[in-house]
Amino acid sequence: MKIVVLDGYTLNPGDNPWDEVAAFGEFTVYDRTPSDLIEERAAEAEIVLTNKTPLMAKTLAKLGKLKLICVLATGYNVVDLERAAAMGVPVVNVPEYGSDSVAQHALALLLELTNRVGHFDEAVKGGEWSQSRDFTLLKAPITELAGKTLGIVGLGHIGSRFALVAQALGMKIVAYNPRSRHVAEGLSVEWVTLEELFRRSNVISLHCPLNEENRGFVNSSLLELLPPHSYILNTARGPLVNEHDLAEALNSGALAGAGLDVTAREPIAADSPLLTAKNCIITPHVAWASLSARKRLMAITAQNVASFLAGKPQNVVNGV
Repeated sequence: MKIVVLDGYTLNPGDNPWDEVAAFGEFTVYDRTPSDLIEERAAEAEIVLTNKTPLMAKTLAKLGKLKLICVLATGYNVVDLERAAAMGVPVVNVPEYGSDSVAQHALALLLELTNRVGHFDEAVKGGEWSQSRDFTLLKAPITELAGKTLGIVGLGHIGSRFALVAQALGMKIVAYNPRSRHVAEGLSVEWVTLEELFRRSNVISLHCPLNEENRGFVNSSLLELLPPHSYILNTARGPLVNEHDLAEALNSGALAGAGLDVTAREPIAADSPLLTAKNCIITPHVAWASLSARKRLMAITAQNVASFLAGKPQNVVNGV
């Protein structure tokens, strides 16, 4: 079985060996694959592993030996599912591996926005506290989260984890899911429409997959519904947000702050309006990348390959 990894560096930058997957056959891993080399590198592969390297219809049509696509992530919008299904090729993903890590990162973004830890640290090390006449340096406002409302768009595994953490801080939870309405044990949640969620929430957190229906849905019309001094978090997918509208809302003061781990283009465009927007914290798509989460991702990927080879594919997302 010939196995090719198209973009393996982020999963294994040197601390997370491929041994479990490599044991299944002739194994080749590329740290990164530019678009003009995808077909060449995957041409003879029977199993292709990809994280963010796209496998669209035109490319898939050239891969005559392909039998399985493993997405090294939970989101699978990088693969043309319909084309793969028409070819009889299962597409499998890795659900749940990073739920705790992503929820923790979402909380870190929120606390940085509300408690300004980095801002205060910078002020102290810049000498401002040493020169202060008071024992407390009230350089920026601090927002207490208890009693505030958290609106979650996409109450799946990650959204539920984050909701439980926020609930422990005393926040009220409202949620919107366009399809399922599963609620994690111990979580108290009120289901509302998308518009009502934006009207009522002091904090919005996105945890939904990206599709053509919701691309850019967080735009000026929804942002205008938010109460004053609200925050928005995105640890899901960058294109869910209209970045120009978000930057305008931040710069005008209509929005108190944003915490983003994802952007519409990754790496972020040098001219992105978010880079100069007020109170906008951006991390470089690292919420998923704790070593614990990456090890789980590797282990589940190996299970996905083993299950396919045993004739019982698991975690299939395209119905094959």
